[in-house]
Amino acid sequence: MLDSLLFSRIQFGANISFHILFPTISIALGWFLLFFKIQFNRTGLEYWQEAYQFWVKIFALTFALGVVSGITMSFQFGTNWPGYMETVGNIAGPLLAYEVLTAFFLEATFLGVMLFGAKRVSARMHTIATFLVAFGTSLSAFWIIALNSWMQTPQGFIMIDGKAHAVDWMTIIFNPSMPYRLGHMLLASFLTVSFFIAGISAYRYLRNSRSIANAMVMKFALTVAMVLIPVQIMLGDMHGLNTLEHQPAKLAAMEGIWESGSGVPAVIFAVPNQETRSNDYEVSIPKLASLYLTHSWNGEVKGLDAFGDKIPPVVPVFFAFRIMVGVGVLMLLVSWFARWQLRGTRVLPEWTAKVLVLMTFSGWVAVLSGWYVTEIGRQPYLVTGVLTTAQAVTTLPSNMVLSTLLMYITVYIGLLTAYMWAVFYLARQADEKGASEVYTAKAAPVKTPLGT
Repeated sequence: MLDSLLFSRIQFGANISFHILFPTISIALGWFLLFFKIQFNRTGLEYWQEAYQFWVKIFALTFALGVVSGITMSFQFGTNWPGYMETVGNIAGPLLAYEVLTAFFLEATFLGVMLFGAKRVSARMHTIATFLVAFGTSLSAFWIIALNSWMQTPQGFIMIDGKAHAVDWMTIIFNPSMPYRLGHMLLASFLTVSFFIAGISAYRYLRNSRSIANAMVMKFALTVAMVLIPVQIMLGDMHGLNTLEHQPAKLAAMEGIWESGSGVPAVIFAVPNQETRSNDYEVSIPKLASLYLTHSWNGEVKGLDAFGDKIPPVVPVFFAFRIMVGVGVLMLLVSWFARWQLRGTRVLPEWTAKVLVLMTFSGWVAVLSGWYVTEIGRQPYLVTGVLTTAQAVTTLPSNMVLSTLLMYITVYIGLLTAYMWAVFYLARQADEKGASEVYTAKAAPVKTPLGT
């Protein structure tokens, strides 16, 4: 059972890690595409249409992989975690059904119009289709985050004969952590896509792309990142305070706080030791954690000692949180500096473009780190205070779970490699069409912000 539990956790973790990469891009990329479309309709400048045509291909590829990985993940509720649906299926089932009925069908229906209908329907109808697909991706995120947040901070239900029954659906959906978690995820998606677009555009620039669309899109993506990162930082602080109130054990693991007390230091770096319940090699700033968690230098904060053995694995939560914050700070610095270099019609230095290429998938690193904090930090519970992970796990032999785990990982590595190759291949193909296509557009050839 212990092996089955471990392998099932790793398998679901691998599946959700692979799956979340693609919705993180498709959620925000749909809105970027809508902006490109509206700009083309408003100005008639062909480079906005060129940007739309290039990025809609990547959107379609991303959407497809998100659907495939999402289906296999849902299978695991029955194969690896039968106790989950048996205990809370009355709540999880309807929320998942709402996501399919209201969001997925909306996306799938109008995606065809969006991809193949530009010359078959009116410009207005094509713009509406783009909007509905973008709205569908965000609506899908709404329902999934509602369910995940309910698992973190469950309310609005009663237990009858060991099974959860809904009492107030509005309380279930808009549970205490849901608004913060949804906002944090949507902003994370926009930041991921901003650096994704900037990185691919920088790659094309380094290959001597003369596309005006490429230059304008890079500048726009960096502007979005520059504006939204400070907002994400403020929302992250609010989310942290919400976690302190409703999931204090997770917060204590994130901060590396082992002992309850007042005037708690902020641990900058340490190696948490769960056996001794202390931090090795700790570097901390006195009283700072109490200040930003309670807004008082001597504020009292619960440590992990207040929760007995009901605490999450501290090491992965502690380091994942710092990776997320570290990548976020790096994204802030890079976006502000690169956007400053692109002010007016200044030329982007080659070394800055190379940094942007390296940062292409930096949003994925931050998102995965954040998800690990969220999901591992909830342990040992699957649904906080209601259902433990051990209670929900399958009774299948560990060798069966291990075999499927290895197959999943093999397939996921192959698909992820193919996806990344395809994205850069499309970028190369876009510029191999020749610069003449750009200069025959309605927009006259001008010196772009990248100096081309």
